[in-house]
Amino acid sequence: STQSTWGGEIHNGYAPVLDCHTAHIACKFAELLTKVDRRSGKELEKEPKNIKSGDAAIVKLIPSKPMCVETFMDYPPLGRFAVRDMRQTVAVGVIKEVTKKDLSKKADAKAKAPAPAKGGKK
Repeated sequence: STQSTWGGEIHNGYAPVLDCHTAHIACKFAELLTKVDRRSGKELEKEPKNIKSGDAAIVKLIPSKPMCVETFMDYPPLGRFAVRDMRQTVAVGVIKEVTKKDLSKKADAKAKAPAPAKGGKK
């Protein structure tokens, strides 16, 4: 049998690797919003301290770098993910909502940056 460092539960601040389509990006469990019944989807517990094997939950994940995803309803291939820790799949899920980062501020900063000097011919 193989030993894993994964303790068997997910909690706020846990930062495993999220596999979504072809991306493998570290993501942080920012908030465990609600624990839900796997079959009915009814809320069982608001803001649970942790979720264990067999539980279903709505969580807020924050990727460590930009990541291309869609909601499962809009585009299923980019709406499914697996949570992996030490090469073991510890959870699977679907994306219900995507919060896009406002990139307009960064785009403005790039536009105003001076152009690099070109090397002149001698």
